[in-house]
This record gives sequence, structure tokens and C-alpha cells, in this order.
Amino acid sequence: MSVWEWIRFAAGALCILAGLFVFVTAVIGNFRFGFVLNRMQAAALGDTMGIFLCLLGVVILDGFSAMTGKLILILIFFWISSPVASHLLVKMELITGEDFHSGEHEVVGK
Repeated sequence: MSVWEWIRFAAGALCILAGLFVFVTAVIGNFRFGFVLNRMQAAALGDTMGIFLCLLGVVILDGFSAMTGKLILILIFFWISSPVASHLLVKMELITGEDFHSGEHEVVGK
């Protein structure tokens, strides 16, 4: 293997490991946070950044090919759909939540 292949391998592996670290911290955040909106924050950020870093690592490891184009399309789809889905879930929690911080805030949207 040449030096450039080792550099590409190290960069791809580093991105995948960083993505796994983001996923693990998102899971820990989901278990540690008590309030549902804080949990959604951790899940949404972990989703978006973790998927980005893992797919970026796979793209770097694979090089430029037809599969790279498909992975980039998957990445764009996840970056569009994940924040929208998280926003809709949080909005639904705000609308349907009966005991929102024990009456400190009014439920928006009713």
C-alpha cells in the first residue's frame, strides 16, 4: 500500500470512529436526559451528525465510484428527512403534552 492509501484509510477510519462516538453520546444522552424535548435534541443531533460522519468515512474508504454517488444521495436524504422528522415529533409532543413542566408553560398550538 502506498502512503496515500494509508492516509485515505486513516481518514476514513477516523470519520467512522467519530460517527460511532456521536451515536454513543446520543444514546447516553437519551438515557440521561429526563425531559422528552432534551431527549429529542440528543437523538436528532446524534442522528444527523453520526450518519454524516459514518457515510463520509465509507465514501473516503471506497473512493470515487458509482457507490459513492449513491452514498451521497443517501446522505442528502438523511440530512433532509431526519431534522424534519425530529421537528414533527417535538411539535406533536408540545401539542399533545398534558403535563408540560407541571403547568409552568402553556401548550402551544391548541
